[in-house]
Amino acid sequence: MKVRKIPMRKCVVTNERMEKKDLLRVVRTPEGQVIYDPTGKANGRGVYLSKNKIVIEKAMKHKILSRHLDVEVPNDVFETLFKVIDNE
Repeated sequence: MKVRKIPMRKCVVTNERMEKKDLLRVVRTPEGQVIYDPTGKANGRGVYLSKNKIVIEKAMKHKILSRHLDVEVPNDVFETLFKVIDNE
């Protein structure tokens, strides 16, 4: 039986490699809009964050997502990420 490859991605805050399903994806669309991508397939430049409130707070405080996406990230994106973590 063939073993399936597990997609691994790196959190931009902790630089820790994890399975793609254990991370949250934030995307800058070609139009320049920043959105949370629950499917992991949205078009645009994507970055990954660990599913951890401390990591998201650090990303917000130090503007890590803004640096990686080359655009200002609105606070409602961070609020969406907190809600996603609370619902899990």
